[in-house]
Amino acid sequence: MLIYKILRRPEWDEFRAAGRTLGAPIDLADGYIHFSTAAQVAETAAKWFSTESDLVLLAVRTEGLGPDLKWEPSRGGALFPHLYRALDLRDVLWDKSLPLGISGHIFPEGVI
Repeated sequence: MLIYKILRRPEWDEFRAAGRTLGAPIDLADGYIHFSTAAQVAETAAKWFSTESDLVLLAVRTEGLGPDLKWEPSRGGALFPHLYRALDLRDVLWDKSLPLGISGHIFPEGVI
């Protein structure tokens, strides 16, 4: 299964340079890295990044994350994937730009 992480371009650049990340400021504050499923990621983008255009969408396979990936209730009681360790660059299957269009973010084909 794929899960998704949205990062601002500078956060992605820093992650690539370091080879690992503890996430964005919200992740650092909460103590885990927030992810979304394909069914959740558009709402996440709209809720937290509604006016931001220079974003990067990362796809990560859940199978490689092991027991540090927990599914916990969040918005409306839905279970969201949370990673309780650093995310390594090798965990990322792919990265794609997530531009902001007239009616919201434009996701890569096949994600939502």
